[in-house]
Amino acid sequence: MWSNFFVQQDEEGHIGIAGTGQAGGLGAMKGGRGQRRTHKMSDSLEGKIKLAFFLSIIGVTLSVLGMGTEFWAELAQPKNSSGNQTCQMAHYGLWKGCIRTLWVADVDPERTSCGPAELPGESNCTYFKFFTSGENAVIFKKTTHNTLNLAAAILALLSLTMMAMGSICIAMALNKGVAFFLKPASFCFILSGVLVLLSVLVFHQSVLALLSSDHSVPVHHQLSWSVACVGSAGGILMLGGFLFILLSLPFSPWQKCLPHKNSAT
Repeated sequence: MWSNFFVQQDEEGHIGIAGTGQAGGLGAMKGGRGQRRTHKMSDSLEGKIKLAFFLSIIGVTLSVLGMGTEFWAELAQPKNSSGNQTCQMAHYGLWKGCIRTLWVADVDPERTSCGPAELPGESNCTYFKFFTSGENAVIFKKTTHNTLNLAAAILALLSLTMMAMGSICIAMALNKGVAFFLKPASFCFILSGVLVLLSVLVFHQSVLALLSSDHSVPVHHQLSWSVACVGSAGGILMLGGFLFILLSLPFSPWQKCLPHKNSAT
């Protein structure tokens, strides 16, 4: 009776008994199917993915904060240009611009131009009509170029879309316990960071085009804190994407190596 059975040892080192003949072959096939298991990520790898995702979320938060504000560029007239006790400056972003009237007495005596925008004063903000009627805006007799402004806004919206897709991929990877979604997530976050930086570059070109449209009014210009916020977000998003690439590698130093399989005896 014992001659009709033999001891089998699979690749993982588990001992199984299978019979010869048709019944034994079916038993071996069922046993082989049952031994196929999906290797899920370890707790160490899951923790590293969460840390990298937390870093990416910081980049997403900075991007949303910077894109929603209107402090990308500041344009300031000379503080004594109007000859009275007030001066005007403007600050604008991707979606709207504001004209602020400040008191000259509040401006730093060593500063030749009006500002900064944080000083108390009256503010008049309006949304740009680039996205509705396609009209250009006029700021201190200078005309914007709606093509460049639209391009910067579209790049910003595309980057937000890629951030959302990358976040969904990481959420699925953590929920399913598999590292398959790390590579598409890394692609989404790296591309979103590149798009954010391109949006800043295009916006800077739009500011230069605005200044060159009219030279009759001297205006001091500078990029404000929203640009620094968005630029930092682009770098953080790209860093998070590269971390996800490292974590997705099978023999990455960022994760534990898989245990070696035992050889058959």
